[in-house]
Amino acid sequence: MENNYKSGFIAIIGRPNVGKSTFMNKVIGQKIAIMSDKPQTTRNKIQGVLTQSDAQFIFIDTPGIHKPKHRLGDFMVKIAENTLNEVDAVLFMINAEEGYGRGDQFIMDRLERVKSPVFLVVNKIDLVHPDKLLPLIELYKEKYDFEEIIPISALQGNNVTHLLEVLKNHLPEGPQFYPADQVTDHPERFIISELIREKVLHSTREEVPHSIAVVIENIEKRESNAIFIQAVIVTERKSQKGILIGKQGSMLKNIGKEARKDIEALLGSKVYLELWVKVQKDWRNKQSQLFEYGFRQDEY
Repeated sequence: MENNYKSGFIAIIGRPNVGKSTFMNKVIGQKIAIMSDKPQTTRNKIQGVLTQSDAQFIFIDTPGIHKPKHRLGDFMVKIAENTLNEVDAVLFMINAEEGYGRGDQFIMDRLERVKSPVFLVVNKIDLVHPDKLLPLIELYKEKYDFEEIIPISALQGNNVTHLLEVLKNHLPEGPQFYPADQVTDHPERFIISELIREKVLHSTREEVPHSIAVVIENIEKRESNAIFIQAVIVTERKSQKGILIGKQGSMLKNIGKEARKDIEALLGSKVYLELWVKVQKDWRNKQSQLFEYGFRQDEY
């Protein structure tokens, strides 16, 4: 390892649905953060690790900062805000297509208290005409004194390498915190639950997604190295349970089929996945339930 090896922790922050998880997965090279066209899908800090010959980047994909509507929302915003005080750099990501919004000002007001360098990342530039980009950048320049402003397309990979080079220049010299082949610090059980939740988000109607949690009940290796997984999808209302199960179990079957493909790719083994649906009324506002389903605020 080089003497001037660099390493650091980088928070990715921004309004819901600006492409934070897409960026994380592009940089890491595999899916560790769930992606959905529905906003507000990330609930925990997802740590992704990128190791190069001369640097290690530890990315933290935070929940989108927003005005919370329930206790789970409070928890998510608290995680995001606490993260800003623990990192070496902050990437504030915006959606070039949507432009400036009140939610961005809400975030920038909080960034005023941050001592680390803050970079503005203008994502989804592939969706806008270049003529619209410059006025947008100028507008944000007036609002906040960013270390640097970098336009990218996380989906297509445009300018992502340049962003990493810029980041590397601002990282402190430090050790390699994680082995070179490690891409996340989350246990497989967490990633599996997130992959199942992603398929629920893709498959169900608007009234279901944010009222669900996925709990892994059991993982065991069986004959021929096949892995048997039992998981429960928790939702808040009986009507949502009906939607999740679908006619003659068709929806749940499809969710399981799609999730199994990603889980097999993650584990490199044949997977048998059993899913159930359980109703737990108003779980997002119950501290005991949040704790049981993995949202432990005392850890942040």
